[in-house]
Amino acid sequence: MARKSKSFIAPAVPIRGVADRGKGVGRTPDGLVLFVEGAVPGDVADVFVQKKKGGFGEGRIERLLVPSPERAEPFCEHFTVCGGCKWQHLQYAAQLEHKNQNVLDAFQRIAKVPVEEFQPILGAPETTYYRNKLEFAFSNKRWLLPGEMPPALDTPETGEFQTEIAQETEIKPPSPLEAGPRFPGLGFHRAGAFDKVVDIRHCWLQAEPSNAIRNTAREIALQLGIEFYDVRRHEGFLRNLMVRLTTTGEVLLLVSFARDEPDAIRKFLDALLARVPLTTVVYCINPKRNDTVFDLEMVVYHGKGFVVEQLGDLRFKIGPKSFFQTNSAQAKNLYDTVVQFAGLTGSENVYDLYTGTGSIALYVARFCKQVVGIEEIPEAIADAEENRRLNGIENAVFYAGDVKQVLDPAFVERHGRPDLVITDPPRAGMHEKAVRFLLDLAAPRIVYVSCNPATQARDVLLLSEKYEVLKVRPVDMFPHTHHIESVALLALRGA
Repeated sequence: MARKSKSFIAPAVPIRGVADRGKGVGRTPDGLVLFVEGAVPGDVADVFVQKKKGGFGEGRIERLLVPSPERAEPFCEHFTVCGGCKWQHLQYAAQLEHKNQNVLDAFQRIAKVPVEEFQPILGAPETTYYRNKLEFAFSNKRWLLPGEMPPALDTPETGEFQTEIAQETEIKPPSPLEAGPRFPGLGFHRAGAFDKVVDIRHCWLQAEPSNAIRNTAREIALQLGIEFYDVRRHEGFLRNLMVRLTTTGEVLLLVSFARDEPDAIRKFLDALLARVPLTTVVYCINPKRNDTVFDLEMVVYHGKGFVVEQLGDLRFKIGPKSFFQTNSAQAKNLYDTVVQFAGLTGSENVYDLYTGTGSIALYVARFCKQVVGIEEIPEAIADAEENRRLNGIENAVFYAGDVKQVLDPAFVERHGRPDLVITDPPRAGMHEKAVRFLLDLAAPRIVYVSCNPATQARDVLLLSEKYEVLKVRPVDMFPHTHHIESVALLALRGA
């Protein structure tokens, strides 16, 4: 017997807020809380509830009855399909308001500590074309849209199910020598369909020549009859493209190939160089099943193998493996907020935890006596040292290792007790051992930079044993997404 579906329609649900992952939040008359894809605060909609567990449900808009005054017309043709920029349908002023509230809620409900001064969110100067790095995947299974289905599926008899059937059907394109339809694509992986990509024609995240590079690469590959990668079968030749742009006008392209075939690589890259402006081209051979390139050798095919970015009066050398903030313009505003909160006078000893490529450490070095950075990833520390030398900075030193292991009494004895600790951990926040050591260290001030207000608030709750929160300011690094950065200044009680 077929299993009975538990899905249902919840009528006329008012959407009152935004959840952490960007979905609209509403409540039915009987108290069921719904997280609704595509909904924005102020909407009233019939909601198709796909999942229900306890007092919560997940769904999507079945019919929009009353559109919110905060709604905006999405500007991208790929909106709702590629899975990125999920807030294009929400006015930017409203996005900032909800992100601001998200950070405030985290401090009130999780940290449960008073904030002496909660500063308004710092919006991004540009809400489109703001990313300096994008990665695209080649796939021989493009996510098919209505009207793109093969004739066998694109028939009236398939009714409402034709799109679903076509999207979920694996279609292996024939070799270039065989006749028949082909369905290759170059773009972003579709959420929930790891083996398919949405074929991106114009992406609003990265400025030109990014779109020209990607579209030309696709065209050349098809003209040359090069195989696009099949992630399920682990077959094909072209795997990935990464494009890096700088505010200084330089362009780095990294191409990932599945096999080392010099003639095919040369034909593809030479054709690309002849048609689009590229400062430097690097490639790698990736025979693995995963797309990670950090363990692969980089081959410089054209140019110097890196690009140089400028933040303020500092220059940063960025290679294909470098870790760097993906929004250069807003990164400077974020770092300026850190400097403002730090209140440095030039005499301070500063620790920069989770320093990455040392960008924050190098940015604050001119305002303090010494800065010591710690980062777990050795390649990032190598970048930090390179950029320290590039800028002639002598008062910064970097260590590779896990913060919770490197930061110990011997380290403090060697480098002196800090007047200020800057910490910028990954989304998971700081390890509890690191938080406990900071409590024992008792630095007069901590500037905590976070990309996850929830884990930041969790750590602040632990630190509140000795620290009070003087200032908090959200910073929007990624417009049209739910992601948000938060900077908090903590002061040692009685210091």
